[in-house]
Amino acid sequence: MTQPADLPRAQLGFFPTPLHPLNRLREKLGHDAPCPSLFIKRDDQSGVAIGGNKVRKLEFLLGQAQADGCDTVVTAGAQQSNHCRQTAAAAAISGMECHLVLGGEAPEQASGNLLLDQLFGATIHWAGAHRKGEDLPEIVEELKRRGRKPCLVPYGGSSAVGASGFVAAMGELADQVRAGVCPMPNHIVFASSSGGTHAGMVVGAEIHGITSKIHGISIDKEEHGGLTYPDWLTSLTNETAALHNLNRTYAREDFVLDERFLGGGYGVVGELEREAIALLARCEGILVDPVYSGRVFGALVAMIRAGEFAADDSVLFWHTGGAPAIFAYAKELAGI
Repeated sequence: MTQPADLPRAQLGFFPTPLHPLNRLREKLGHDAPCPSLFIKRDDQSGVAIGGNKVRKLEFLLGQAQADGCDTVVTAGAQQSNHCRQTAAAAAISGMECHLVLGGEAPEQASGNLLLDQLFGATIHWAGAHRKGEDLPEIVEELKRRGRKPCLVPYGGSSAVGASGFVAAMGELADQVRAGVCPMPNHIVFASSSGGTHAGMVVGAEIHGITSKIHGISIDKEEHGGLTYPDWLTSLTNETAALHNLNRTYAREDFVLDERFLGGGYGVVGELEREAIALLARCEGILVDPVYSGRVFGALVAMIRAGEFAADDSVLFWHTGGAPAIFAYAKELAGI
């Protein structure tokens, strides 16, 4: 598999992740309307902290941190952040101290990803309404005053270095297609939130000859660093392309970013997520989370039912993980 040769990389995950068909699901959905061939890329099986796509980014982010002599990792997210849970585990594997800046207030009892953050030994800093790393610079400066050498991992691991994990992931997919694991997908559907996965996929597709239409399903409509999310995504993709010496400039119209499925907002579980979680669990024995992969899978089902894919299409659902959050949303998921 082709990898970015000039970037340090920590060995954290178990790759390649599985890729397999969803035949029972296709049969069920095909009862109502023509259904394309369905495949799933199992980054929920990436091997660190119950899996997830962030491990791909962290291999490059922590590889760079180790090369720079850092001894501490600092990052931020929501209370049930999959990124923070995987960062805490990656830091433990790497022998580094981990500080997490989480939105909200400390609950009476930790559950889901937050419980795992604590089990991995992370130090938690509660940030109230700031869930996207607004307080990170202050924490970093305090750690420096204490004599630590911190590595600042951006929100969602989404920098050009972090996105390199998905440049490499598209090489992994190309290898699986060449090996006959699945046909070249006509469409790839996944969660687009902090931008690194989306940017890396777009750049990696060009580098590795992936011809699929890349559908990012928007999870969160908030701004990133003062930019609208589409503008942030465009900027990050161009930075990633430059890092990998790709002579290409991307514009907003180069991205498929679907904002139809935002529902009640970030982390708000509605009927779309509830049905999607139950449908995939009962057809294929696979768990998706309420915030990211469940919303995207619900979007995919809605798109199939609306006839947005041809019956002879091949559609790949890229499962980005997040199963621990299911336990934190037990009340919202009760009765499905």
